[in-house]
Amino acid sequence: MSDPAALRSRAETLAGPLPALLAGAQHLARTVMLGSHGRRRPGQGDEFWQYRPAIPGDAARSVDWRRSARSDGHFVREKEWQAAQSVMLWVDQSASMSFASKGQAPKSDRAAELALATAILLGHGGERVGLCDHDLPPRTGSLQLLRLAQALGAGDAAAQPPDYGAPLAREMPSRSHALFLSDFLGDVTPVEGALLEAADRGISGVLVQVLDPQEEAFPFDGRTIFESMGGTLSHETLKAGELRNRYLDRLAERKDRLLQLCRTTGWQYTVHHTDTPPQSALLWIYGALERDH
Repeated sequence: MSDPAALRSRAETLAGPLPALLAGAQHLARTVMLGSHGRRRPGQGDEFWQYRPAIPGDAARSVDWRRSARSDGHFVREKEWQAAQSVMLWVDQSASMSFASKGQAPKSDRAAELALATAILLGHGGERVGLCDHDLPPRTGSLQLLRLAQALGAGDAAAQPPDYGAPLAREMPSRSHALFLSDFLGDVTPVEGALLEAADRGISGVLVQVLDPQEEAFPFDGRTIFESMGGTLSHETLKAGELRNRYLDRLAERKDRLLQLCRTTGWQYTVHHTDTPPQSALLWIYGALERDH
């Protein structure tokens, strides 16, 4: 039998990240809730959704005669649209995402909150949501939401995260949809490979580049030591200000490369900064996924 004090300590450690992340995501989702039906719509599926009056052109076999017998008109029994209702999330949990300038939350926190809030909104609409890199296939329900919160809040404590991350398209069901959140500041080649593979398998989605305001402004001057968050890269300069234009040019090139990649694969792309309200980003993500369907 485990020592009760040790068991409680481990449980509190495990549950520690959940309340803040889950509560924050639920609050964020409530601020932009888009109606009670969400993305539900009629179509081919297994679950009953609603009755509607029959119209010319409806097949006789689609009429619900029992329901129609209770009124003067004929009614069709519609089922909920279920095709391609799986949305896979990928949230970069690499060392780079832990960066935060003074007064700002880490990029990883914002990305996790946006991902979980998106899952809440999708869940209200009957969508199945899963998480790449954590063996979480798409499912619905409050238990799945807790699994997502646990995975996003805890990260991978057993391993030192790499400096930069990249998604894996092979973990996503064919013809599903996806949401990728990252700073995308590492090698872009694996990202290109993932999106091209996804497109080949009929997977479409949304790519959100999450950046700290300091990464946009490059407010450095004089002697500066730049180090990657994982500590594997380091560069010292006496004239940091002279690097500003080169850095901003390369950042603009990276954004344009991601934008062109999304246009090629049929994905959608946006940039979100951690010093701006998350509500606007969540609205954009939800709308982009709606258009994606």
